[in-house]
Amino acid sequence: MHTEQPRNPLHGVKLEQIITDLVDTFGWEVLAEQVNLNCFKANPSVKSSLKFLRKTPWARDKVESLYVYAIVRGKRLRSQDEYQAKARPSPKVSPSSKPAVINSDIWKTQN
Repeated sequence: MHTEQPRNPLHGVKLEQIITDLVDTFGWEVLAEQVNLNCFKANPSVKSSLKFLRKTPWARDKVESLYVYAIVRGKRLRSQDEYQAKARPSPKVSPSSKPAVINSDIWKTQN
């Protein structure tokens, strides 16, 4: 049964083409940084990556998501350091400010 999928950006794109496009665009090092998989880190090849991704649906989903994000939509990839810096903003504490007392009344004891 043939079903039309006009809004699916992956319709008609083979997994081999996805991996090849990602490697040609970013290289194995960046790909391994973006998707933490051993098939991209240790002795990477298209053939070994295909073998692993066909057996592992969660890994294939990650690679396909990266493809849609970076190749189809043309978004810029960030390094893991940039993601971590954005997720963990440095606290801004002025030296003269007092620490806030939170729930201090619950620690008072009755005499």
